[in-house]
Amino acid sequence: MSLWQKAIEDAVQKTKANIGKFGGLFPHVSENGKYILNDNCDWTEGFWSGMLWLCYEHTKDEAFREAAVRTVESFKKRLEAHRVLDHHDIGFLYSLSAKAQWIIERDPAAKQLALEAADVMMRRWRPKGRYIQAWGPEGDPENGGRIIIDCMMNLPLLYWAYEQTGKKEYLDVAVTHADKSRRFLVRGDDSSYHTFYFDQETGESLRGGTHQGYQDGSTWTRGQAWGIYGFALSYRYTKNPLYLETSRRMARYFLERLPEDDVAYWDFDAPVTPETKRDSSASAIASAGLIELLSHLDAEDADRTFLEDGLHRSMKSLVGNYSTIGQPDAEGLLEHGSYSVRGGAAPDDYMIWGDYYYLEALLRMEKGITGYWYERS
Repeated sequence: MSLWQKAIEDAVQKTKANIGKFGGLFPHVSENGKYILNDNCDWTEGFWSGMLWLCYEHTKDEAFREAAVRTVESFKKRLEAHRVLDHHDIGFLYSLSAKAQWIIERDPAAKQLALEAADVMMRRWRPKGRYIQAWGPEGDPENGGRIIIDCMMNLPLLYWAYEQTGKKEYLDVAVTHADKSRRFLVRGDDSSYHTFYFDQETGESLRGGTHQGYQDGSTWTRGQAWGIYGFALSYRYTKNPLYLETSRRMARYFLERLPEDDVAYWDFDAPVTPETKRDSSASAIASAGLIELLSHLDAEDADRTFLEDGLHRSMKSLVGNYSTIGQPDAEGLLEHGSYSVRGGAAPDDYMIWGDYYYLEALLRMEKGITGYWYERS
């Protein structure tokens, strides 16, 4: 059994055990080795749904499908109640739940739910500034003019909605926001801001900042990882070569700054001491993004060897040094993820998004199962 196969089987076993442990609730981050469970009221619930669909595709075990379908039902109720949806993370929630069911089963109700979710995300569009507002209500004094790099991974829901309906406004909003993110969130040295602020009335650019990074001008590693994957996905949908080049540049920046064990610290500019926290989830996201990026590069591309080597070194370290293989009762798949080191929230714990991207990367490398960010040919 290969290293990847061993890791997949371990992940499948733990995910199945977690179905009973979690019941109808959704894992978020851990505390004292146990996942904190939510009642579908945060930005992270889709990752559990996505893990269930991945495991079902791999095993064809109906237990995974039944649990996944229950999550989609929960997401339908959440949308109907418009429960905690005043943010841009709609793509994380509905791409990995309703859209996943549509991709796998061609269920028309799941497709309709995902399209309705895309409409909710479209309400985040601010015509004056021409961006998707990340957080808070329109006109919010702190966040009304704020975009964040995480949104690059939410845009696929809008690209997909355009493909399904032909309504060009979905595409126009996604492309305009991606262009703005490329211009203002990605810096000249290929690093990235976590967030950027604009004047809400004029759209004038104001300043870069951070919410979870070390400081405003630093490079939060999870944000850099969102960019690697998000721009590669924007390239997949639009074939704009600038998006592919941006993903490539961000990937080189990420890989060139990894520490000796090839798994990222929580911020590339945080002082490194024996106490500096890692973020295994950032490396898991970056690895999944590298697989997407590599799928668009020619076999003789000058960067291919470097990127492939970085991918394999990162995944080998995640499996060998950060996974819970050998801990049969562990709820999480990856240790040493960080949610918000700066905010003191789960700085060294399991992260459900880290578990999701780790499993997605493993299954794509070993089985060709691609995740749920786009339709399959």
